[in-house]
Amino acid sequence: MSLPLSSCLSFTSYRDWCYHRSFLSAGLCPTILHLQADQSTICCWTPRNPNPETRPSILLLHGFGANATWQWSSYLRPLLHAGFDLYVPDLLFFGGSSTSRSDRSETFQAECVMAAMEAIGVNRIRAVVGVSYGGFVGYRIAAMFEAMVEKVVLISAGVCLEEKDVKEGMFVVDDPEEAVSILLPQNPERLRQLIRLSHCRPPPALPACFLSDFIHVMCTDYVDEKRELIFALIRDRKLSDLPKISQPTLIIWGEKDQIFPLELGYRLKKHLGENSQLEVIQNAGHAVNLEKPKELCKLLKAFLLDSSKQEYRKQKATKWYYATKYAGEGVKKFAVHLPLLSGQRGKA
Repeated sequence: MSLPLSSCLSFTSYRDWCYHRSFLSAGLCPTILHLQADQSTICCWTPRNPNPETRPSILLLHGFGANATWQWSSYLRPLLHAGFDLYVPDLLFFGGSSTSRSDRSETFQAECVMAAMEAIGVNRIRAVVGVSYGGFVGYRIAAMFEAMVEKVVLISAGVCLEEKDVKEGMFVVDDPEEAVSILLPQNPERLRQLIRLSHCRPPPALPACFLSDFIHVMCTDYVDEKRELIFALIRDRKLSDLPKISQPTLIIWGEKDQIFPLELGYRLKKHLGENSQLEVIQNAGHAVNLEKPKELCKLLKAFLLDSSKQEYRKQKATKWYYATKYAGEGVKKFAVHLPLLSGQRGKA
């Protein structure tokens, strides 16, 4: 795949092309799935040579801002080397995914993602990993497709927020319309504001030309639809309506998150109880997946590999048990014919 001439003049397009190449070189390929029943199209990066028998499937769900390749590029190699098959879809109205349906709920997003997984042939998922908005979708997947999902990882995902939190001043911005204008920036100043809010240590210099280029390439498609997605998250949201998922859940939060304050992480931990664990990454904001990829990836692998190691040890112990059992029985049978082994001594 060569870089288009027009992309040579755009830093954002060039960066997007580099991310695309990194996914290809990691052994993933773009797959377009047309879901007739849902009147939707899902674009998903899938393994070129999947092996569900030996490589458990991990589903990675991105949040707002750019698309799947921008948010998960740093995690491909570590997770692939850890022995997982990765599935990385663009959610509806991001990348190449879209729908003609009017439903904007995270429930519909979850249904479309899982319909895509079924079309690909994935019927068991070791873990759903969702960052921010992707965590809302991942949570619904875990609740709706409980038998298919073994574990859940939620990164900076304020699924426990309530509509009243906005009015009661939990967030930096208490006007939903203004919050949407920041999350969907259409001018350099709004993008600067989003970067300052989502990063603990934002870049010191952000030239307007680069910001305008990013907006032009990444933030001008499906603006109205994305706006509806945000309002659908907040409208009439109550903690009492949120189902309690049963899977072991790892909650990861940036210590200085200004988009979804850490308070929501503790609220989610309380909601899920002992079946969950909360890890707070120091000196990180809402974009903890971009600011602290090494620390976050370490937590991910420890959590995801835990059951794999236990299963491996269990299988190893089982094999050793039967090996020693049958070996012992064989020695006993053989010992009957050998007095020294059977404990019998010949007469002098």
